[in-house]
Amino acid sequence: QVQLVESGGDLVQPGGSLRLSCAASGFFSGFTFNKYSMSWYRQAPGKEREFVAHVSSIGGSTNYADSVKGRFTISRDNDKNTVYLQMNSLKPEDTAMYYCRAIYSAIYWGQGTQVTVSS
Repeated sequence: QVQLVESGGDLVQPGGSLRLSCAASGFFSGFTFNKYSMSWYRQAPGKEREFVAHVSSIGGSTNYADSVKGRFTISRDNDKNTVYLQMNSLKPEDTAMYYCRAIYSAIYWGQGTQVTVSS
């Protein structure tokens, strides 16, 4: 089974930065990590899960939600089977559980990592 494990969530002050990581395993046979497009989503209490950022399978293209453009950067290292989300200029509105998603022939989700932006 494909497993995704997020890390890097923390409590930070407004204007601070964090880098989230999503480490994938289970790609040694069958489909491999470089065939999966990867995305970050987030969900705050009482709100629907929303799209944050996407990177194509080989990192050739990226997409971002308007709310994070210019502040967040998604990237991937296929040699490490890892996708990252660099978050700068964090705002209280960014507070949420952040989830990693992988898509190819199936959809896989990580367990999430909590990001809290507060003074």
